[in-house]
Amino acid sequence: MFLTKKNLATARALGVALVATVTFAGCATYKEEFATINSRLDQLDAKVQNAAQSAESANQSAQQANQRLDQIEGRVQKLESAPRRVPRG
Repeated sequence: MFLTKKNLATARALGVALVATVTFAGCATYKEEFATINSRLDQLDAKVQNAAQSAESANQSAQQANQRLDQIEGRVQKLESAPRRVPRG
């Protein structure tokens, strides 16, 4: 079969259409991949924020515990430096 100008033009058009289809399909795949990556990043961001809140809460609890220890430290030192009592009996 000989290629005429009409057949050659049709072949070119089909080739361009095929390339365009593959290109657009590739773009759709990238869009899906970006959407998946963005979703994962959002999940990680939420986990990081929760971890930061937990760390802040733990830090506040530790500071409160340190304040309580500081408050009783003087009493403990006073008891340790007091003369020993002699047991009865």
